[in-house]
Amino acid sequence: MAKLINIKSFQEFLKSGTAGGVILILCVVLSLIIANSPWGDALDDFLAINIGYHSETVHLDYPIIIWINDGLMAIFFLLVGLEIKRELVEGELASVKRATLPVIAALGGVIVPALIYTFFNKDSEFAGGWGIPMATDIAFALAIITLLGNNVPPSLKIFLAALAIVDDLMAILVIAIFYSTSLQYQYLLYAGLLFALLLVFNRLGVKRIVFYIVPGIFIWYFIHHSGIHATIAGVLTAFTLPTTPDDSESPLEKLEHMLVKPVNFLIMPIFALANTNIRYETGMLAGLATPLGLGIALGLFLGKPIGITFFSWLAVKLKISNRPHGASWKHILGVGMLGGIGFTMSIFIAILSFADATHVLAEAKFSILIGSLLSGIAGSVLLLLANKSTKKNY
Repeated sequence: MAKLINIKSFQEFLKSGTAGGVILILCVVLSLIIANSPWGDALDDFLAINIGYHSETVHLDYPIIIWINDGLMAIFFLLVGLEIKRELVEGELASVKRATLPVIAALGGVIVPALIYTFFNKDSEFAGGWGIPMATDIAFALAIITLLGNNVPPSLKIFLAALAIVDDLMAILVIAIFYSTSLQYQYLLYAGLLFALLLVFNRLGVKRIVFYIVPGIFIWYFIHHSGIHATIAGVLTAFTLPTTPDDSESPLEKLEHMLVKPVNFLIMPIFALANTNIRYETGMLAGLATPLGLGIALGLFLGKPIGITFFSWLAVKLKISNRPHGASWKHILGVGMLGGIGFTMSIFIAILSFADATHVLAEAKFSILIGSLLSGIAGSVLLLLANKSTKKNY
C-alpha cells in the first residue's frame, strides 16, 4: 500500500509545475560537477562533435552545442511565445496597460545594467563588454519562479516570461548591431516572407498546426543563416498560431499542451547540462574584484532589479501601465532580481566580446555565474517574503 502511495505521489510530482524546475536545477549542479571533474574535457569534446548535413545549397552541419542552443531552445521559445500570445488574447496581458509593463520593465532591465558595467569599465580594454549583463536567461528564471509554485501570484510568471522575451529580443538586436561582423539580409528577407505567409494562414483561418510548423522550421533555418540568434524563430512562429478567447481548444493551445512535457523534462535538462559546465580556474575568484568582474556581477545583481523595478514604477506612476494582478512592489522587485539570472545569453555575448582573450573570458563567465546565482537566491527569498507579507495583509 505504501509503495502505491509513493508511486502516486511521484506521478503527481511529475505532473506539477515544479518538477521541471527541480530537474533543471539538478542538471545545473550535475553539469558544474562534471565540468570540474576529470570528465570535463570529455563533455566539452562531446558537445563539439559536428552532426548534420552539408552540401552546396544546404548547410546544417553544426556542433552538438549549437543544435542545443539554437535548435532545441527555439522549441522552448516557441512554447513561451504560445503562452504569451494566449495571455495577450484571453489572459493577464489582454489589457493594454498590463501588456505594456513587461516591455517598459525590460527596457529598464537593459539600460541600467549596461550603465553599471560602463561605469566600471569605461575607457578600459573591457569597455566592449557592456552588453554582457543586459540579458536574462529566460529558461532558468522561469524555472525558479515555477519552483516557487503557489507562493507567487500566477500573473508574475506571465509578467516574467513576457519581460524576458522582450529582454532577449533587445539583446539579440544589440548583438546584431554591435557584435555581429555581418548580417545576411537575403536570409532575413526569406524569413520575413515566410512569416508573412504564416500571418496570411492565420487570417484565412487555417487551423492545421503542420501548416505553421513546417514554414516555421524554414524560418529558423533562414534566421540562423542571417547571423541573428535563431531562437527568435520560435517566438515569431508562435505569434502566428490561431487562438480563440473562449474555452474551446484552439490550434495554439493544442500545440502548447503537446510541448509542455518535452520542454520541461527533456529540452531544458539537456540545455542545463550543456551550458552550465563552467570550469573553475585559478584567478577567477580574484577576478570578481576587478572592474570587469564588478561590472558584470553588479550589473546583473543590482542593475537588473533596479532597472526593472524603477521603470515599472515609473510606468505605473505615469498611468501608462498597471501592475500584474495580485502583485505588490516587493513581487516586482523579486522578479527584477530573477531577471539578473544571465547565464547563457550573457555568456554568449561575453564570447563575442572577448573571443581572443581566453583568461578574460574565463573571468567573465565566473562573474556571470556568481551574479546569476546571487540573483536567483535573492529573488526567490524576496518573492517568498513578499508572499508572506501579502497573506498577512489579508
